[in-house]
Amino acid sequence: MTHVEDELTSQPECWTRAAVEVPKHREALPAAGERVAIVGCGTSYFMAQAAAALREGAGQGETDAFAASEFPYGRSYDRVVALTRSGTTTEVLDLLRQVKGRTRTTAITADPHTPVMEAAEEVVVLDFADERSVVQTRFATTALTLLRAHLGLHTDAVVTDARTALRTDLPPGLVDCTQFTFLGRGWTVGLANEAGLKMREASLAWTEAYPAMEYRHGPISVTTHGTATWMLGEAPDGLAEQVRTTGALWVPGGLDPLAELVRVQRLAVAVAAARGLDPDQPRHLARSVILAP
Repeated sequence: MTHVEDELTSQPECWTRAAVEVPKHREALPAAGERVAIVGCGTSYFMAQAAAALREGAGQGETDAFAASEFPYGRSYDRVVALTRSGTTTEVLDLLRQVKGRTRTTAITADPHTPVMEAAEEVVVLDFADERSVVQTRFATTALTLLRAHLGLHTDAVVTDARTALRTDLPPGLVDCTQFTFLGRGWTVGLANEAGLKMREASLAWTEAYPAMEYRHGPISVTTHGTATWMLGEAPDGLAEQVRTTGALWVPGGLDPLAELVRVQRLAVAVAAARGLDPDQPRHLARSVILAP
């Protein structure tokens, strides 16, 4: 079993623990009414997109998501929340140091022995969700679960769905597809972006990700036999039928969207195996991006 496989199968337990630990981290997490920016790089950026949409949709306050390298320093926020598994990513550390002293900062990380512990004013450590793999799975989803639970949006049903995602077979023919499109709506647009990234990282697959309604405005034109179109969350009316008429495989998102992401992680490992690739050794990637000064 690869590190990725081992780590992705532990997600139900990680999510349960994160939800239980929310009360002890309450002061470090955004309060209702705060104007918040959530930042990250790669997978963490896509989790930031999902968390920002959830928080604003819950009426907790204006919330933006940015890649750490693209943070708009001219804007004013009450708090910046940085998601960083390694605690060493250059862009995240630079951002936290630049806003420190004028904006409250919180980092959510997996490693308490890294520079982020000093760069951020407050830190939430999810060391039980740390990973050996380069390709992120459980840390990212556990950090999102923490924020989701903080908003009162996490339930035991989410964990049950994750277990279902781990034990049920993937749809027939899915591994043999040559192109994968992931769709989301609202907070699941971030999950769709992450699903596409996971497939690219682990299996070098041709993937795309779009807001579901935007998919109709051009991208559906490349959908054909050999394409899988996967909906994370509830699909817009009529979309499934439109996809099926192209000859593509339609994959409905019947589980909680975060559990659907677990299914995508499994698919990424399965496609990698079918192509003779090692998902623990993704091409040109490292566990943390540290830029030389």
